[in-house]
Amino acid sequence: MQKQIFHLCVVLALAGAIACSRSGSDKAAETTATEDAVPADNTLSDAEASAGWQLLFDGQTLNGWKRYNADSIGPLWVVEDGMIVCKGEGLGEGTGNIGGSLMTTRQFGNFELTVDWKITPGGNSGILYHVVESPEYAQDYHTGPEYQIMDDDGWEGELRDEQKVGSNYDMHAPSPNKKVNPVGQWNTSKIVYNNGHVEHWLNGEKILEFEEGTPDFEERYKKSKWVDFPGWNKSKTGAISLQDHGANVYFKNIKVREL
Repeated sequence: MQKQIFHLCVVLALAGAIACSRSGSDKAAETTATEDAVPADNTLSDAEASAGWQLLFDGQTLNGWKRYNADSIGPLWVVEDGMIVCKGEGLGEGTGNIGGSLMTTRQFGNFELTVDWKITPGGNSGILYHVVESPEYAQDYHTGPEYQIMDDDGWEGELRDEQKVGSNYDMHAPSPNKKVNPVGQWNTSKIVYNNGHVEHWLNGEKILEFEEGTPDFEERYKKSKWVDFPGWNKSKTGAISLQDHGANVYFKNIKVREL
């Protein structure tokens, strides 16, 4: 009887050890899977790389970027702690010889773009695409559509829905149910452009979708400020740019996938 009890205790102990070992392995696997799913800032996961995503910001330098209509980047745009920073606070839009948007040196046609950003109180900025650089255009937004970045609540003055964060600026309003994180916290924006089909996403949810060239699009265009800018939205390839609009703004995890 004692031998049977001893053998039973041994069996139970071994079973417990195996269970603990498996539990530890499962937890390790879960941790590894979680780490794989969320790559470090300014890096690509294996899945992203396999899907064709590319980094536009390496986390350390402004290689692959330039200032709009300028030969040098100047002091306004810097890299700090793995972020691209626009030090525009207290300045006006495109101030003097140091201001102006930061644009990619590469051109994109159909693409999917994701960007993490945060803004300061009362701040204003944007992400533009199909930007054409030329001395005849004073600013990038004279040529490229803009995904608006804005402190809606802190902006001094009235804003129409077509001017609020996530909008296709002065054309299409985002969903009133959009979920934007407070000033000083990170948000993730995504833009999809595919042969005139456009989607705006914010923090994992689609907040806006439209088709270029439709009667609705043309009607909105006629009522917008863009009728005064003959170069606006004419090119279907161009640079991606981060707007200088006289505010401190921070960007990281800038990734693009060509479609």
